[in-house]
Amino acid sequence: MTTDRLAAVFAAIDAENADDPTKIVVDGAERPYAVVYGERMSVRLAKLAPGASDLLKIAARAQHIRRFDVPRSSQAMDKAGYYAWRNGLKKHHAEVVGRLMEKLGWSAEDIARVGQMVRKERIRQDPEAQTVEDCASLVFLEHEYAAFGEKYTDEKVIDIVAKTWAKMSDAGHAQALELVPLLPERLQTLTVKAVTGG
Repeated sequence: MTTDRLAAVFAAIDAENADDPTKIVVDGAERPYAVVYGERMSVRLAKLAPGASDLLKIAARAQHIRRFDVPRSSQAMDKAGYYAWRNGLKKHHAEVVGRLMEKLGWSAEDIARVGQMVRKERIRQDPEAQTVEDCASLVFLEHEYAAFGEKYTDEKVIDIVAKTWAKMSDAGHAQALELVPLLPERLQTLTVKAVTGG
């Protein structure tokens, strides 16, 4: 697979994500959140798995492709509805990136493989799917956790971080621990409690 083929898929993913109505300011410029998220996934993947395959690179970039198509309100606002929404999103992401790859001439086998990783199937048995999960968790911790933490009680923050930590690999844990000193003091304390059970 050539770099040109990979670049074409990235460009197609970014073009789809450019439709995101949610905008954030990065380095003084307002940009679609979904585009920025995809770029952050790619940056984190390069740090976590420098030798990543092209298919893993595509899966990381497309992790939340067109997430804005399926609002949380599309399912009941309860626990069952939340899981239905999450599962529906995984299928949606895989279908969208699959269509893009097909148009660009990728094989059915490659498309299926990326779909497995985007859906994060068998993450404990599939190292590449686990890497996608790790990248998503690390992007959250690095870029979104501080704002998230301001909205919730200590107990809620500890619960969310503990659940996030449980989904990550040892390699993901190592990079997460590097991010902890960069957090606000309150979140540093809560994160330590979450991961140590203390």
